[in-house]
Amino acid sequence: MRISGLAAGLLLAGPALAQEQDQEQDRAEIVVTGRGLAAPPGDAAYDVVTISRDRIAGTASGRLEDALRDAAGLAQFRRSDSRSAHPTSQGITLRGLGGNASSRALLLLDGVPQADPFGGWVAFPAYLPVRLAGARIVRGGGSGYAGPGALAGTIELESGSPAQLGHLSLGALYGSRDSLDLSGVGAADLGRGFVTLAGQYARGDGFTPIVAGDRGPVDRPAPYEQAAIALRAVTGLGADTELQANLSAFTDRRDRGVDFTRVRSEGADASLRLVGRGAWGWSALAWLQTRGFASGFASVNDARTIVAPTLDQYAVPATGLGGRLEIAPPIGGGMTLRLGSDLRRVSGRTEELFAYAGGLPTRRRVAGGASATIGVFADASRESGPLTLSLGGRLDHWDITGGALAETSLAPGPVLTDSHFPDRRGWEATGRAGAAYRLGGVTLRAAAYRGWRLPTLNELYRPFRAGADATAANAALDPERLTGAEIGMDWRPMPSLTLRATGYWNRLRGAIANVTLAQGPGNFPGIGFVSAAGFYRRRQNLDAVTARGIELDGRWAAGALSVAASYAFADSRVSASGVAASLDGLRPAQTARHQASAALGWARGDAGASLTARYAGPQFEDDQNSRTLKGAFTLDAAAALPLTRSFALEARAENIFDAEVQAGISGPGVIERALPRTLWLGARLKLR
Repeated sequence: MRISGLAAGLLLAGPALAQEQDQEQDRAEIVVTGRGLAAPPGDAAYDVVTISRDRIAGTASGRLEDALRDAAGLAQFRRSDSRSAHPTSQGITLRGLGGNASSRALLLLDGVPQADPFGGWVAFPAYLPVRLAGARIVRGGGSGYAGPGALAGTIELESGSPAQLGHLSLGALYGSRDSLDLSGVGAADLGRGFVTLAGQYARGDGFTPIVAGDRGPVDRPAPYEQAAIALRAVTGLGADTELQANLSAFTDRRDRGVDFTRVRSEGADASLRLVGRGAWGWSALAWLQTRGFASGFASVNDARTIVAPTLDQYAVPATGLGGRLEIAPPIGGGMTLRLGSDLRRVSGRTEELFAYAGGLPTRRRVAGGASATIGVFADASRESGPLTLSLGGRLDHWDITGGALAETSLAPGPVLTDSHFPDRRGWEATGRAGAAYRLGGVTLRAAAYRGWRLPTLNELYRPFRAGADATAANAALDPERLTGAEIGMDWRPMPSLTLRATGYWNRLRGAIANVTLAQGPGNFPGIGFVSAAGFYRRRQNLDAVTARGIELDGRWAAGALSVAASYAFADSRVSASGVAASLDGLRPAQTARHQASAALGWARGDAGASLTARYAGPQFEDDQNSRTLKGAFTLDAAAALPLTRSFALEARAENIFDAEVQAGISGPGVIERALPRTLWLGARLKLR
């Protein structure tokens, strides 16, 4: 991984530039926050959930994806976390829209889109909970000013400042299966700005993914090793402008519990953002992302006595770059307005060895392309007494270019496949409108929205295998388009208690799904041979997925005690015809009807304890609704005991009762589980 020398130079030059300008300006007081422009007042019309820094950093797992599940209804494609799941299964979605590993929710960090440029999944080991100030989740699509891709909602992560992070915090935990988790964050005020540095290292021998009753001689524990680092500098440039520079990198090594299934991910990000907070608010942002990925795949016989390689995805280089410019003119009269433009371009390819014979590959595949979106947006809010109105929209132009698939024999001979797919382009108009009305301690909300998502390069061009099952790509996929509406109520009967309820209706037209077309054995287009134990699938645009649901959230806090709870009900159904007609009326794969989360916490100074309960209802493994993953209830706990002002002991327990959380079921009925009971003990040093 290489970081741009220009970006690194700008990062180091920020304080020097500020010093030069300081000599030419009056010494006005400067408040440097490190944040972007504030969310518009009109967001009061939408279903918004916030997760605090303490909660993000204090979960039993220490994983960001676990903390985000405090907002019930938020789900990944699989129930496993980033220590044991395949990275390509970690897309994020909300509101029962289903998924195929690509994210249907827009994830941002300091304004920068975070989905993998090639596949749309999320590299969770890249995010260090200790460096974050909090998370803000907006359920529902069409978030015009945040960017395209927010079909199911928007998740905004924000980096912390020295006031939030403290000067130095170092933590070390040792856990079950020889697991180690080291983390640290340091922050320093420097003249007109500040610098933060955060790092994390985690490793473990892992657990055997296949449940005990289905295991065979080939099954073994699946180890992991992950590391991430993030450097951030923020400096004032004059009385009301600041420069924010970010550099980060991560590496992730996992194993899937049988031979030939090692996974490697790595990446580096750089971004620069200028924010003006004068009478005219404005922001200018530019970013660069590089990603590398590799994964092995294997087949296992029914007795699980023999494992053989089936595919070596030895390189998936991908790049994402983009920019954003917005202004907030001073309108007055209770009106706020944001106008702007953004763009993002992604490119990448997959390089694979496949068609194994006698344990050796016989063919090579290279597939990939590029896509880009450029859009303009406007978002207006008006506050008039108890009434808040919101109206926003955007117009996007998209293109998909350079799509190609080449397959060659490793032995001398002619090219087997040399396909070049037509370039495509189009326009998308989307937006949202909402209103909130305050009646004492009650706020009534209503909103409607339209959103869209471009297919990822992975969905368009890359076939893949999961066990004995095989799925072909589809270069002709259309964008997904969502129309939705919601009504809700926020009730605050007393300062310490907040209750929220939202009912919604969403219709996702052209939903991309992996559609079962046949069962092996046989040779199938775009994928090759599938055994009798496997199914042949192809990515297709379904007619629609319709989701109706209810979301309930509550929080109570009094002194040292706090209680937070969240529940989501999603009734989702597929509308399908043609080759996918057999799916009509079924539920989308990997979509639970019921999800719930509740956390009880106590905190006094640096001492604290929490208990978190989560429930995920039954859900179907496959699009045919023939295999059911059982519902799962888990209980986690965490506690901190300070021994001195700066030093504290920590203890954590994940899945205390060792519940079987089913993460997958293969064609032969072999069950894969998520994390078993895991106990941690360690210490943390804090210097304020």
